[in-house]
Amino acid sequence: MTQRTYQPTVAVTGATGAQGGATARALLGHGLRVRALTRNPSSAAAEQLRRLGAEVAYADFDDRVGLDAALAGADALFAMSTPFGTDVDAEVRQAVALLDAAASGTVRHIVFTSAANADRGTGIPHFDSKHRIELHLRSLGIPWTVIAPGVFMDNYTGEWTMSGLREGRFALPLPADLPLPFISAADIGAFAALALRHPEEFAGRRIDLASDRVTCSEIAETLSTACGRPIEFAPVPLAEIEAYSADLATMFRYFAGTGLDVDVEGLRRDHPEVGWRSFADWAAAQHWDLEAR
Repeated sequence: MTQRTYQPTVAVTGATGAQGGATARALLGHGLRVRALTRNPSSAAAEQLRRLGAEVAYADFDDRVGLDAALAGADALFAMSTPFGTDVDAEVRQAVALLDAAASGTVRHIVFTSAANADRGTGIPHFDSKHRIELHLRSLGIPWTVIAPGVFMDNYTGEWTMSGLREGRFALPLPADLPLPFISAADIGAFAALALRHPEEFAGRRIDLASDRVTCSEIAETLSTACGRPIEFAPVPLAEIEAYSADLATMFRYFAGTGLDVDVEGLRRDHPEVGWRSFADWAAAQHWDLEAR
């Protein structure tokens, strides 16, 4: 009789979103069992994960009994949190509930996705909330890894950016020549999967993540090539962002002042298996719908 090799089950939060979805797909690609946790198991994204081989389970971070059930039997957890749609206090409360549920069950390794430099007292509300969660994670007494992405390339397929691109401009409240560390959701997922597959190497480590370092002018130039039309960088007054979100304005102020420090070259050298897309690689792979709406 052939003995079957045991495959650990990894619970993935945010599985129908960008980071969680990329992590789930990367884990499935390596043959691991994935339990995709979502509040909407009937969504198209959840159905796509089912077709790829994931188990999909309902989970609500405000329902501890439901969390215990969703995590039952899981060996590891990819955990993420967001204040957007609620607020930073709700983010911390929900993340703590998730982590506590994981620590009280069968989970033996947690990978939490934070934000680059969030452990450095940035003063950015949605960075500082991540650090509060990190500190709680470290207090639980089970192996943990924190991965902390820089600026998300995938944000630039959002409607705010796309509306500007349709008018031939890429707009941010930053200096044209300021380099920032960027990373794609796919690379976040690949690195998270690497850490989850090799807990003995990554447990107890906090790692800021980025795959490229580019300026706003370079982004506009790259988008011009990818979109097939001229795109110019157009600085936006910070007051315009402040009127929309004080949190985001604080973030851009920090970017322009202190800046984000991520060892891009070291990551590429030490973990080449991730692939590490450049901004140009990522942009060339996107579908840029710039037709007027």
